[in-house]
Amino acid sequence: MFDFLDLSTLIYRVPALLLALSFHEYAHAVVSDSLGDPTPSATGRLTMNPLAHLDAVGTLLLVLCGFGWAKPVMIDPRYYKNYRSGVLKVSLAGPGGNLLLCFISIFLMGLLQRFGMLGMGGYQFLYWIMLYNVWFAFFNLIPVPPLDGSKVVSMLLPGELSWKFENFNAQYGFIILMVVVFSGVANKFLSPLSNLFVTLCYNITYILL
Repeated sequence: MFDFLDLSTLIYRVPALLLALSFHEYAHAVVSDSLGDPTPSATGRLTMNPLAHLDAVGTLLLVLCGFGWAKPVMIDPRYYKNYRSGVLKVSLAGPGGNLLLCFISIFLMGLLQRFGMLGMGGYQFLYWIMLYNVWFAFFNLIPVPPLDGSKVVSMLLPGELSWKFENFNAQYGFIILMVVVFSGVANKFLSPLSNLFVTLCYNITYILL
């Protein structure tokens, strides 16, 4: 659907990618910090600096394939008043932040276009912000580690099932993730969800403008 190997778009893709990765991890860090956990700040993750968040393999895969991840933010749920709800909030913060950036990019495209201020360069940059963020959000909700969806599902399952789920993922999660990514299975699920959300954002932008 999208040519992630197109070198001519790198000037727009690289900053858009760094923004998506950084904001995703920063959102995790901010929410955990707001719940009383000093770990993100102590480990230097309470920042938008991309260098604090990059994971070599995850970033490379995201550039080449459109799938990937950043270095997970270290948290200590013992500081949360409620362990399950705290971990759930922190896990959803990253994808939620990406979806917010996706909407903002679409809204800015609509706003700038309305006033005749949307040049090709600006459009390309905002387009890649939209694309990376919506895909990064839904990709990270896949329920296998190191993705956020694994923690979301684990926190929603009852005690024993949660433990079995995490134990299974610890053994086979990364293998399953690689199969899902490189077999094309992920694309079949992520494309409809991403297209639906982007369409919703365009519709909301049209109403607002």
